[in-house]
Amino acid sequence: MKVVGSSLAGLIALLVLTACWGAGERSGTGTPAPTESARGGAVTLEPAFGDETFDKPVGLERREGDPEAVYIVEQPGRIVSKSLSSPDREAEVVLDIRERVYDKGGEQGLLGLAFDPQRPDDAYVNYTTESHTVIARYTADSDEPGRLDPDSEQVLLTFEQPYSNHNGGQLAFGPDGYLYIAAGDGGNGGDPQNRSQNLDSLLGKILRIDVRNEAEGRKYAIPPDNPFLEGGRPEIYAYGLRNPWRFSFDEETGRLWAADVGQNRFEEINLIERGGNYGWRLMEGTECFNPKNGCQQEDLIDPLFVYGRDDGISVTGGYVYRGNELSDLTGWYVYADYGMGTIWALREREDGTAEHRTLLRSEENITSFGLDAEGELYLCTGDGKVLRMTEIG
Repeated sequence: MKVVGSSLAGLIALLVLTACWGAGERSGTGTPAPTESARGGAVTLEPAFGDETFDKPVGLERREGDPEAVYIVEQPGRIVSKSLSSPDREAEVVLDIRERVYDKGGEQGLLGLAFDPQRPDDAYVNYTTESHTVIARYTADSDEPGRLDPDSEQVLLTFEQPYSNHNGGQLAFGPDGYLYIAAGDGGNGGDPQNRSQNLDSLLGKILRIDVRNEAEGRKYAIPPDNPFLEGGRPEIYAYGLRNPWRFSFDEETGRLWAADVGQNRFEEINLIERGGNYGWRLMEGTECFNPKNGCQQEDLIDPLFVYGRDDGISVTGGYVYRGNELSDLTGWYVYADYGMGTIWALREREDGTAEHRTLLRSEENITSFGLDAEGELYLCTGDGKVLRMTEIG
């Protein structure tokens, strides 16, 4: 299996909010020390908007044609925009659907946002009710084009969540123009109904739909090369995932990187392929999970990288950096651990193994990463901050 360990041991007293990002029962062992390389310039985090904080920010997105703004997803059910050129300007409410969103559980709420890059007046959101995940489209308010009309909601897809945790949440348009959706395994511990391996369930999957067309009575169409058109749910793109809280596309190569939150022992970084099976609940990381020994590993795709409980408890996926200000990180996938606050960079070698480096031990509870129009990196934190990654010296 293609795996290198990770490099941090340390304190952890944060178990309350960590459950928010799907870290399961927290026990188990660590992994060997990593291969550290190419340290280059040091990085730091700076407040993007002074002392301003937001209400449980879990995402930061951008909108085509609006390079001066970023859009911050607040878990209780609001989207607000902030000006990058005038960071002291008051945040503007773009969409408020708090009355529709159920966020009583730590992993429930408004969890994802994606603006259509070809139709930037259309925005797609991923939120939970008390019992379901909802994927819906909102359109720009005709009287205030910068805002989304809350009355314009068109629900495209819903699916039941049997428990309150492991809801996934990420939405993103791929380079193929289709909308990709992260769906967790439905919660509780150990995927008790084995939904991740069940191709008749949307849970524990990456989904892909065509939101610019409608067909067969749906509010969307199925891409013609989705892999399970003849058996299973046709929306499924890849499966065998536990809680892929955050995924992203490399803007240069188009490759899909997904961080999958682990159960007892391992956190995973996966390169997602069409039709791929990423192993959960047969495997967690590089080891058998259910059954504990002798699990069927044929046709499973290994993680590119795993780390164990000595190094963290809940992975937060990030982005392959393609900006200009952190030149030493170009081509590296930057991600973090929510519980530990450590930020790492990772890239794949030609032989398929992982090259890994520790960037910063931030002591922040990092809920999500985001990019501005220039490709520069931002982070959202559990205590409401939005931070920008910059280089020292």
